[in-house]
Amino acid sequence: MELPTHIDLRIVTPERVLAHEQVDELQIPGAGGYFGVLPGHAPLIALLKVGELWYRKGQTKTYLAVSEGFAEILPERVTILARIAEKAEDIDIERAEAARQRAEQRLKEPGLNVDFQRARVSLARALVRIDVANSVGLRGVTRR
Repeated sequence: MELPTHIDLRIVTPERVLAHEQVDELQIPGAGGYFGVLPGHAPLIALLKVGELWYRKGQTKTYLAVSEGFAEILPERVTILARIAEKAEDIDIERAEAARQRAEQRLKEPGLNVDFQRARVSLARALVRIDVANSVGLRGVTRR
């Protein structure tokens, strides 16, 4: 059996299909750590963590911030089902900075009304969004 030369990538959130493209490789933030996928990868179902996902077509990489969900990896297809996913150029850095500040403030204030786990996840999500947005520069140009 001949190995596929590309991966049919689909990235889906509850609101929309964020990507449906033929790609050469991708890196996924799995619950056990980041892992790469090339055409012909062994079948796998992986839990996603908050992190940066990227995919490459030729020499162009596209970066996304993802949070919570699953990845289904097949030799010729990858489907990402994420609760939250944003392309770098769609991230509002000011909003992400405000979310980071709110989460940090919640973590600094001891009290019975603070859900520390939720604040930690909010902080991680905000930091990833900021990193992904900054990874492509202020103009939202995809890195090459």
